[in-house]
Parts: sequence; C-alpha cells; structure tokens
Amino acid sequence: MNLNFIPFPTLTTERLILRRMNITDQNEIFFLRSNENILEFIDIPKAETVDDAIKFIEKINNNIEANESIMWAITLKENNTLVGTICFWNIDAENKKAEIGYMLHPQFQGKGIMQEAVEKVIDYGFATIQLSLVVADFHEKNLRSLKLLEKNGFIYETKSGDYLVYSLQKTNP
Repeated sequence: MNLNFIPFPTLTTERLILRRMNITDQNEIFFLRSNENILEFIDIPKAETVDDAIKFIEKINNNIEANESIMWAITLKENNTLVGTICFWNIDAENKKAEIGYMLHPQFQGKGIMQEAVEKVIDYGFATIQLSLVVADFHEKNLRSLKLLEKNGFIYETKSGDYLVYSLQKTNP
C-alpha cells in the first residue's frame, strides 16, 4: 500500500476541489461538527466552540502528516469555502482496507456533490493508495448515505446495533 499523504493529494472533479483543511476552515468545521441535523446520524463528539474545530483541524493534519488517515475539505471550484469533508480512516495497511466517512452542509445536500466526491476519493483509494476494500459504517436511518453507497456499488455486510456496514471491493480490470 502507498500510504504517503505528503505532499497532500488535492483532487479535482467537474465542480469540486478536494483540498487539505486549514485553520481558515475553522468556522465551517465548527458548523459541520455542531449542527444537530448533520450530527443526527453521526456518532462524534459535538463541537462546543470554534476552538474545538481548530483542535480537530490540527488533529486531522497531524494524522495526515503521520500517514494514519486522510481527510479532504470539499470545496466548490467557484470559491474555496469548505462545504463538507470526506476521509479515509481506520486504515488497515495489512489488509489493504479503509473506512470512508463524510459529511456535507445541509444547504449543499441533494445536489450530487457528495456523489462526485465519493467517486473521486474511491478512485484515489483503489488506484493510488492501493486499497482492496473500502468500508462504510452508518446509522440505519441515514437513508441518504444508504442511497449514496448503493449507487457507488457498496453492498451490505452486517449490522451492529443501529449501524449498517457496507463495503466495496476493488475489481481488477
């Protein structure tokens, strides 16, 4: 596996730039990590202050430097404002496996933005990192995630409490 995230791999799609997060994203990260609608189906600690968001950005960038995980800021090409995040974490180099995670500002949901980001990040995971398996763990009531994952070829694996586990196996050409 090629776990080397430095230099940071900025990815582009038709409408998006997936770039590294930085401190100037603190207000957007605070919103994403403190908004009740976004957190409804995501089991993470709620950000209480902008300082929590800054600490989160620093933690993410430290993990990137250590090649432990990678998270992209999802931005629209016409401006550099963060509208969401997407990541690979729980990376298991021995088994060439990683978990994908994402969140998107409610104002930008339902516009195909996450579909574009997921396609690009999965392609990066299989082609560049050399992953064999991408896993997604999400709340069973998160129907948007279910639809997104199924559209991208993920299949049901198992259920754990209120959470479903779906996976996508790399297909060899």
